[in-house]
Amino acid sequence: MTEPAHELFKIDGVAGIVALGWNVRLNEHMLATSQNVSQLISTRRVGRVGRIDRGWSTILLSTTDSERVRNIGADVAVGDWVLISEDFERVEHVLPRGSALTRRASSDAMRAESHTVASNVDTVLVVQAASGEVNLRRIERELVLAFDSGAQPVVVFNKRDEIDTSAVADLLAQVQPVLAGVPVHVVSARTGEGLDDLRAYTYIYGAETPATIALLGASGVGKSTLVNALSGHDGQVTGEVREGDQRGRHTTTAAELVRLANGGWLVDTPGLRAVSLWMSSNGIERAFADVFAVAEQCKFRDCKHEDEPGCAVQDAIKAGTLQAARLANMKALVAEELELEEQQAVHERGYDRKGARKIIKK
Repeated sequence: MTEPAHELFKIDGVAGIVALGWNVRLNEHMLATSQNVSQLISTRRVGRVGRIDRGWSTILLSTTDSERVRNIGADVAVGDWVLISEDFERVEHVLPRGSALTRRASSDAMRAESHTVASNVDTVLVVQAASGEVNLRRIERELVLAFDSGAQPVVVFNKRDEIDTSAVADLLAQVQPVLAGVPVHVVSARTGEGLDDLRAYTYIYGAETPATIALLGASGVGKSTLVNALSGHDGQVTGEVREGDQRGRHTTTAAELVRLANGGWLVDTPGLRAVSLWMSSNGIERAFADVFAVAEQCKFRDCKHEDEPGCAVQDAIKAGTLQAARLANMKALVAEELELEEQQAVHERGYDRKGARKIIKK
């Protein structure tokens, strides 16, 4: 059922940015900044970040027009909506993000910094290869990231053409305990099987507004092949996986906003071998909702779910209704988050309120 027309679509010139994925939700964000939408559109100053390269951003102004401007001093990510300066030389302002797929930056293990992989994404596809060993622990971790982003997570098993039909039911049975209520699809980017189910996520508010999806998964799961199939062209280089561990080479080297064949958008991200969490808002609670629901029945409110009497979680594990490995992974993710919070607190204590490094007198 198509949503009724919104005031947004009555603004002259709005069709250009609507085609880039601008929608009613983002329009409300814009109004919250007290910006005159009509005036900004008429000056062609509203655009979307399509790619970032060493201090420069490619800003999409329509599906056929773009500007390359400096982003020095601006915290930008692929998918951001931005205001360009009047001289069209730099990013002047980043509009409030409707969602943000954020992980811990891997450049410095001792310093807690975030890295936004993609923003203003409506759906995150958590991708694994159907032909490989199912990595439930990675799915759990990536679902935490997806839930925390504010987007809708969806689990996707690619390479359906590499397994027998009888193996699909077993695959779905394996992943069921960790799905946390999110949809799951088994598809083949090579044959096209199941891709129409994924294309359904590339439009919201009926057929009026293109949506944005992002792919999250390790190298070798066929993300680039999926991008090519959904976009309708071979814009992404694909690579083979190693026979020993089914890992692939990084065939995508930078995040990029890719237009799909049906008009939707996809943020293609580099393969991430290590998915480090950033500050979790409610991602852990949502990804492990079954564990938290059982924990409500524990005798003690501060139960650690180890050997305490009346532990409903341990009872569920003994009864076979909850996996011990799932509980262990949840604890590991909670511990990782707590460590990150402590590292960030230590880092912030080393700077004054103006952001300058404090000098510690000996």
